[in-house]
Amino acid sequence: MDAKFERRFKSFCNSLDALAEARQRDLSDSFVLSGTSAKFSITFDLSWRVMKDILVQYYSITGFVTGSPREVLRESFKAKLISDDAWMDMLKVRNELAHDYDCEVVRTHCNTIVEKYIDLFYDFKNTIDELLKVG
Repeated sequence: MDAKFERRFKSFCNSLDALAEARQRDLSDSFVLSGTSAKFSITFDLSWRVMKDILVQYYSITGFVTGSPREVLRESFKAKLISDDAWMDMLKVRNELAHDYDCEVVRTHCNTIVEKYIDLFYDFKNTIDELLKVG
C-alpha cells in the first residue's frame, strides 16, 4: 500500500477513536451531539475512501474508481471488506447530517451511531488490519 493509503487509514483510525469517545459523553448535550455528528461524518468519509484504496490497490478493482460512496460500499460488500448492509444506512445518515442545522437529525440517530455504527467501523478497521498482515 502506498503512503497516501497509510495516511488515510491512520486518519480513519484516529477519527474512529475520537468518535468512540461519544460513548462516555452526555448525548443530551447539544455540543456533544454536534461533535458526534461531525466525527461520524468524517469517520464515514474516511472509511469509504479507505475502502476505495483497498479495492483499487489490493484487489485491482477499478471499474468504479471515480464512483460514489454507494458504489464503493457495494464493491466493498462484494469483496467482503464489510459484511453488513447497515453501511448503506450509514451513508443515508451521513447525507442527512450534512443538512442538520439544529441537531434534530443527529438527535434521532445518535444512539444508533454510538450503539451500532461505531462497532461497524471497528469491524471494518479489524478487517483491514488483518488484510494488511496477510498482504
